[in-house]
Amino acid sequence: MTTSAPASASGNGAGRTGNASGNAGFKLVAPFQPAGDQPKAITELIEGLGRGDEAQVLLGITGSGKTFTIANVIAAVDRPTLIIAHNKILAAQLYGEFKELFPEAAVHYFVSYYDYYQPEAYVPSTDTFIEKDSIVNEEIDRMRHAATFALLSRRDVIIVASVSCIYGIGARETYATMTCE
Repeated sequence: MTTSAPASASGNGAGRTGNASGNAGFKLVAPFQPAGDQPKAITELIEGLGRGDEAQVLLGITGSGKTFTIANVIAAVDRPTLIIAHNKILAAQLYGEFKELFPEAAVHYFVSYYDYYQPEAYVPSTDTFIEKDSIVNEEIDRMRHAATFALLSRRDVIIVASVSCIYGIGARETYATMTCE
């Protein structure tokens, strides 16, 4: 199945192009159609977004098709999308699934770039100060920059992130002036 979002469903993103081939919109590619409760869930989620609902919940057991349901919503509303997972392992799984479902879109992975992080600490009982220590994973750092650049240059962007994405990377204007073309 290949699904393209209708032009009327598009959101913000002036100045950004579609995917790398120049086509606008998210093209969902899957060997199956929504089934069971999925069509109703897809419709209700799209309607909620249209109303501006601040919160919606999609519940389902493992393997019930929640990811595919959300993929159909993304294709229909045609907006850059942020998917937040509670840990890096789930984020990596979702990243792989969305890359398969949207092979032409800019699907990116945005998680903490620390392989190890020890915040500074003070232990009063021993009057000991522990200095901050960390190890940065350069590959993940590159992936974070690619995700940020995609948001500035494309409309068909899906960012799959862990909760670390809520920590600021700075102002858009500052980031844009530091990029090389």
